[in-house]
Amino acid sequence: MKKKEFKSSSKRVLDLMINSIYTNKEIFLRELISNASDAEDKLVFKALTDSSIKTASSDLKIVIERDKDARILKITDNGIGMDEKELEENLGTIAESGSLKFKEENKDQNDTSIIGQFGVGFYSAFMIAKKVEVLSKKYNSEKAYKWVSEGTDGYTIDECDKKDIGTTIIMHLKDDTEDEKYSEYLEEYTIRNIVTKYSDYIKYPIMMEVENSRLKDGSKDEYETFKEMVTLNTMVPLWKKAKKDITEEEYNNFYSSRFGDYDKPLKVIHTNAEGLTSYKALLFVPSHAPFDYYYKEYKRGLELYTNGVLIMDKCEELVPEYYSFVKGVVDTDDLSLNISRETLQNDRHVIAIAKALESKIHSELKDMLENDFENYKKFFEAFGSQIKYGIYSTYGMNKDKLQDLLVFYSHEKQDLITLDEYVKNMKDGQEEIYYATGETTDKIDGLPQVEQIKNKGFDILYLTNYLDEFTVNALREFDGKKFKNAADSSLDLETEEEKKEINKINEDNKDMLKEIKEAIGDDIADVRFTKKLVNHPVCLTSEGDISASMEKVINAMPTDEKVNAKLVLEINESHSICNKLKELYKTDKEELKKYAKILYSEARLIEGLSIENPTQISNLICEIMAK
Repeated sequence: MKKKEFKSSSKRVLDLMINSIYTNKEIFLRELISNASDAEDKLVFKALTDSSIKTASSDLKIVIERDKDARILKITDNGIGMDEKELEENLGTIAESGSLKFKEENKDQNDTSIIGQFGVGFYSAFMIAKKVEVLSKKYNSEKAYKWVSEGTDGYTIDECDKKDIGTTIIMHLKDDTEDEKYSEYLEEYTIRNIVTKYSDYIKYPIMMEVENSRLKDGSKDEYETFKEMVTLNTMVPLWKKAKKDITEEEYNNFYSSRFGDYDKPLKVIHTNAEGLTSYKALLFVPSHAPFDYYYKEYKRGLELYTNGVLIMDKCEELVPEYYSFVKGVVDTDDLSLNISRETLQNDRHVIAIAKALESKIHSELKDMLENDFENYKKFFEAFGSQIKYGIYSTYGMNKDKLQDLLVFYSHEKQDLITLDEYVKNMKDGQEEIYYATGETTDKIDGLPQVEQIKNKGFDILYLTNYLDEFTVNALREFDGKKFKNAADSSLDLETEEEKKEINKINEDNKDMLKEIKEAIGDDIADVRFTKKLVNHPVCLTSEGDISASMEKVINAMPTDEKVNAKLVLEINESHSICNKLKELYKTDKEELKKYAKILYSEARLIEGLSIENPTQISNLICEIMAK
């Protein structure tokens, strides 16, 4: 038969189909297997109304054959097949989809679960083949036809001998080059991996002949090789089974084998949604962060399937960054196999699924917090920073979504509590949520600034994660209660009488305090006496939005951004050191300066801040001690 031109006909169009839509060559096998599955679906559907079709659903299969010497790869199905006209329409016109046409013709039927829709998947065969032959016989036809093409030059269709109904695609592989080893697609290992990765849940068996070995009859150590047909796919995905039929062990085994984590997940989320957008999802909350989780190379995302066929192994669009620890799969019938990442970002079905999954993940985490707090603490230890970052990095825009998942260490409870629990337990007269920062809860507990809060009987949150203070600053308040840092110079817990008294003391000693400030230098914004301390002689507080601990965190980051907190040195007016300073101011101002530098260094050490000249301070301490 005379060679025919492709109807959309140009080398540029076919090159676009092959090289732009598909950037990964192994995708060709996924596409051809999906087409074969469609053909078998169509036959099953026709059998519902056509009694002449004798093929049982259980007899349907997809067979992969390999001929390494001839460099030929075959894929055969025993589905509905195509006649000459359909070969012309489906394979002779680029982007013509027989599956889409079949689906539209039977749109009122609920059983037409056809994968392909856009008709470009077949052409992916040319990514690895220099010549493609398609032999097909339709279920109600006496004749079979062969479609042959070497790519963009066109194609031929002729009658051929084919006994059984169905379609066989014969791919003559391209020659190997230095950059591309096309022969790898003839290897059992490669084909097994591709089928497992992309087509494991096709509902018909995908079979291939493999070579195996066994002991010879009567022998204990001599083996013989034999060939056998094996099924490569598992066919029924776990997420399509009813939850009541799945054991915990099956969930754990799936998670372990799929995501390479041999520890059990903390939470399994198995959900099935139907409506304008329908999908099934099987999600897991790991018990620990993977080794690369906090590195920029880590890629979040869920595996995205359509009708059991993998179309993307890391779909970032399905899960927000603050839930990037979630692993799992999503399967929907509402997407095509050929969807690109650019299209995916704006696809209304994907957006709807992502929104629903975010809500589901949140509700499941909240359930764990309320009903399985010990496991929630493990979760928060592993991934709490991600929740906090979700609040901090968006300047509090996501706080309404995430704040009820936060937990902090409570001095009063000696355990982690939620912000809601803290507010509900606030004492009479307490107007703010008090917190203090430090490296450990023990170090925070010894800070001078927390004494007054504890003496008032108020609970205080101990923040030990470097993100904690940034998070509460982004929140600003919770349930109408503002957050207040114990190290904030504006902390106001004194009575009116105490305020008047301390103001008078500072006014009476303003010259001495000025002398102390000058001795310390520009490191501090102010020096004052205070009544907020009980046993400690001094402490550092800060004015403004940047605290001493935030200064430490920001300046430790590998950036050029450096900040300075406005520090205030507060001296306990009821401590004996106060009288000593007053005495020195009258008798020995030079000695007063030495004491000032030592007290300031002491306050910095308590805060976990460095001392600019530790040798000088050490010498001053020794000098005073020796007197």
